[in-house]
Amino acid sequence: MKIELAQSAGFCFGVKRAVNMAFEAAENAPKICSLGPLIHSPQLVNKLEQEGIRVVHDVADMHEETVIIRSHGITRSEEEQLRRKQLQVVDATCPFVKKAQQYAMQSSADGYAVVIVGEQEHPEVQGIVSYAQTDKAWVVADAAAAAAIPAQRKIALVAQTTQSFGNFREISTILLEKCKELRIFNTICDATAVRQDEARTIAGRVDLMLVIGGRNSANTTRLASICAAIQPHTFHIETGADIDPAWLDNIASIGITAGASTPEWIISEVVERLRKIAK
Repeated sequence: MKIELAQSAGFCFGVKRAVNMAFEAAENAPKICSLGPLIHSPQLVNKLEQEGIRVVHDVADMHEETVIIRSHGITRSEEEQLRRKQLQVVDATCPFVKKAQQYAMQSSADGYAVVIVGEQEHPEVQGIVSYAQTDKAWVVADAAAAAAIPAQRKIALVAQTTQSFGNFREISTILLEKCKELRIFNTICDATAVRQDEARTIAGRVDLMLVIGGRNSANTTRLASICAAIQPHTFHIETGADIDPAWLDNIASIGITAGASTPEWIISEVVERLRKIAK
């Protein structure tokens, strides 16, 4: 049985940076927490808790401790609350997410309505929305949602960093017909596009596709959807324990990719389990 592992599988730059910052901070702070899960990998979040980094979901529950801001960023309101409480802050927000926040803030200050391509409930998107200081801000997940936006004189368009470029391009075309001026900021992370393109290629030439990552990870879920559209035998798993040996019946080749929040040790564990099952 042939196993093909995507070269881009696993941590992206922003996640690797956040994890390194968290472990370093844990060594130097007697009391430490993260505002929300640092990244969308339950297994890594558990490992961080073992290092003393507890997850707190409300600034009101933080007292005299170092606070790590997650890679997805936080809202302006949360940022202001942290400042008022004068807590020590380690900002692990991905620099690409920071860019999207800044574009939304500057564009709204310049009088643009702001449209964010992304998932309404995702913490990264909620953070970007909070920086768009205008009542004319919309989050759209697809072309149908973009078509429902009322006509505006000026629109600025940004994206959740893990969105697909095809969806972003389709929405930008629709918005062109709704305004006199469209300011487009392609805030999709390059690593996302590379990961998605590689997943498409591998899914097109294997008998089975495994996508590894947290079920709460937007970019992993999107990878699974992309692969499933090409290879129906696609499974989204979190660890090697999720693999059903029956999936491998009459399978000659398996492709593996992983989301940007998936640790290397989990990917290695999946490959090892596949090899044991195949023996």
